[in-house]
Amino acid sequence: MADHHFLPADESANVRSVGQCWTLSPEVGEGSYWIYAKKDLYDIKIHDFLFYEDCFLEFPMPECLSITQYESISGEELSPYRRLSAGCIKTFIGGYEPYKALIHKRIPIRSIGIEIMPAYYEDYMKKQYPGDYVNPFTAFKEIDQTMDFPAMAKLLYEVKNYRGSGIAAGLYYEAKVAEAVSLVVEEQKKLAHRKEKKLTAQDTAQLENVIAYLNDHYAFEIPLDRLARIACMGTTKLKSSFKQLTGCTITEYIQQRRMSQAEHLLINTDFSMGQIAEMIGYSTSSRFAELFRKSTGILPVEYRKLAREK
Repeated sequence: MADHHFLPADESANVRSVGQCWTLSPEVGEGSYWIYAKKDLYDIKIHDFLFYEDCFLEFPMPECLSITQYESISGEELSPYRRLSAGCIKTFIGGYEPYKALIHKRIPIRSIGIEIMPAYYEDYMKKQYPGDYVNPFTAFKEIDQTMDFPAMAKLLYEVKNYRGSGIAAGLYYEAKVAEAVSLVVEEQKKLAHRKEKKLTAQDTAQLENVIAYLNDHYAFEIPLDRLARIACMGTTKLKSSFKQLTGCTITEYIQQRRMSQAEHLLINTDFSMGQIAEMIGYSTSSRFAELFRKSTGILPVEYRKLAREK
C-alpha cells in the first residue's frame, strides 16, 4: 500500500506488543496498517482501513513472494484485471510490474498477508533445508487466486489473532512463515497434478465462447448442458477445463459477475434490495445478501450506506 498515505500511530493505538502500527492520513481515510518485519527476510501485514473516495493505486512492489487473504474489500486489480473478493487467497509476485488497483470508497479493507523476500526463499531456505530445498517462486506464481485453500485461510487467521511478545512472538511468526511457504508448495503440487493434461488451442477458444456467453447472460438461469453445447464438450470436461483456464468454477464466475453489477447498482441507483437481487439473477433478497456478504465482507445495505457517505 502506498506508504505516503500513512502516519505513525500513537503507542496507545497499537494493541500489539511487537511490530509497527501506522494510521491512514485523515485527509484520505481512516484506519490502521500493522507490520511485523524480520530484517530482509519476510514481513507480515494487517490492513484495517478505508478511503473516503475511490482510490487509484499504482506503486512498485519490492521483489517478493506474497500471499494475502481479504476479510473485506471492494475493488479491482487492473493489471491484469480481476475483481478483489473477500475470502479469496491471493498470491502475488513483486518486483516486476507496478501494482495497479482501484479501491472503492468507504468500504473497509481488512486483510492479512505475508511477504517473503529473496534473501529468505533463495538463501535462508536453501541453508535450512539443503537436501530438500525447492524454490517456491513457481508455486507462488501458479496458485494465483483461489477460494479453496482452507489450510492457508486457517494459518492466516491464526497469525492475525496472535498477540504474543518478545522472543516468543519472533519464533511464532518465523514458524508460521515457513509453514505458509510449505503450504503453497504442497498446494501447487496438487494443482500441477490436475493440470497435467493441457488445454488445446481449440478447447481454449471454445471456453472463451462460454465466457463471452456468461458475461452477457449472467443474470439468467443457464443450464450446464447449454454451456456444454456452446463449448462442444461434455459437462464433466467443461467443468474441469473451465476451472483449469479461469481458476474458478462456472458458478463462482457467474457470482463474481453478479456481485460486480450489484456494487454498481447499489452505488448508482435507488433500486431496492429485492429489485437488485432480481436484476442480477436471484429470486430472493436474502440469498443476494448472503452471497454479497461472502463476496465483500459486508451486507449490501451497509455497502450502499458506506459508499454514499460524504
